[in-house]
Amino acid sequence: MYYKFSGFTQKLTGTWASDAYSPQGLRPLVSTEAPPIIFATPTKLSSDFPVYDYAGRNKVPELQKFFQKSDGVPIHLKRGLPDQMLYRTTMALTLGGTIYCLIALYMASQPRNK
Repeated sequence: MYYKFSGFTQKLTGTWASDAYSPQGLRPLVSTEAPPIIFATPTKLSSDFPVYDYAGRNKVPELQKFFQKSDGVPIHLKRGLPDQMLYRTTMALTLGGTIYCLIALYMASQPRNK
C-alpha cells in the first residue's frame, strides 16, 4: 500500500503508486522542445583579441628559495634595512602606546582635586 500526505485532511491517506511518487498532483515534465536561444548574435572567440601578460615573470620560486635559506636571520628581517626599519618602528609604537595607556590608567585612577 502506498501513502501520500493529504493537504485537505492533513493526514496520510492511501493512494496509488503513481500518485505516491508524484505528490500533490505534480508530474515530471519532460520538454521535447529545445530551449530558446538567448543570444542570437554570434560571439567572438578569445583568439580574436590580443593576449596581454599583466602578471609578468613568476618570482615565487626565487622568493621561496630566498626565504627558506637557513642563515640565522628571522623571516621578518630577511630583506634587510627596510624590514629592520618596519620592525623597529612597530616596536617603538607598541612600547609608546603601552606607556601611554599605563599613564592614562594611572591618571584616571587618581581622584580629582577641587
